[in-house]
Amino acid sequence: MSERNVSLSRIGQVAIPAQDIARAVAFYRDILGLRFLFEAPPKLAFFDCGGVRLMLAEPEAGQAFQPGSVLYYAVDDLPATHQALLARGVSFVHGPQLVARMPDHELWMAFLHDSEGNLLGLMSEVHAPR
Repeated sequence: MSERNVSLSRIGQVAIPAQDIARAVAFYRDILGLRFLFEAPPKLAFFDCGGVRLMLAEPEAGQAFQPGSVLYYAVDDLPATHQALLARGVSFVHGPQLVARMPDHELWMAFLHDSEGNLLGLMSEVHAPR
């Protein structure tokens, strides 16, 4: 993938902060009726919202809870996208990293700030070669 071919267009995930992940899972699953997908213990839970994934997440250690959302853009080749955006001057909070191993794929993510300081995520589901 060349630097010129990189373009973000498909939202793959939206993150919603949670103060108590168990309480939030019960609300979204049992009250709202969203289809529960999986948990990535200890602080993440995932739901399906018509093809867009919803992630509930407790704050990382040392971070205060702040209501808000993060848009995650689905990309096919996260390392190539990361390199192309670096070449365009984007500063990443952290580069590609493995977030969770599923039975049929791995979930990789990277994070950057937009021009206004909003956190954006890039996500890629990497399937094992057949």
